[in-house]
Amino acid sequence: MTPQDRAERSAATMWAGDAASKLLGMTLDAVGPGRAVLSFTVGPEHLNGHGICHGGYIFTLADSAFAFACNSYNRIVVAQHNAITYLSPGREGERLKAEAVEVSLNGRSGTYDVTVTGGDGRKVALFRGASRQVEGQHFEEKS
Repeated sequence: MTPQDRAERSAATMWAGDAASKLLGMTLDAVGPGRAVLSFTVGPEHLNGHGICHGGYIFTLADSAFAFACNSYNRIVVAQHNAITYLSPGREGERLKAEAVEVSLNGRSGTYDVTVTGGDGRKVALFRGASRQVEGQHFEEKS
């Protein structure tokens, strides 16, 4: 099995049970070893009292991209901690894209950066996540 096949199969297994990302209306646009791209369109239900996308939804988008990137090796991986910096608002009707890339993977610990961009390509948020591998796999692999 190639690394790309492993990433795609791991993502398909995770996506099948990911009710939270689906509820938000996210799509899994791309996945590969140590990387993932997810997106969603900001609807009126995502707006805060200022009429812009609530930061929690932006965080959730970035966190989901992070999850798919760090779980792309057919190992069960969870978040250890993460942080986000908001740079510009998400607007109603805009498609936000979160692109996660692996920065470092050492043993059971990983670091991933996620850039959330708006429909015009501007940076909306920067997210950094630290991951930790736990027991298990997404699917059984033959040796």
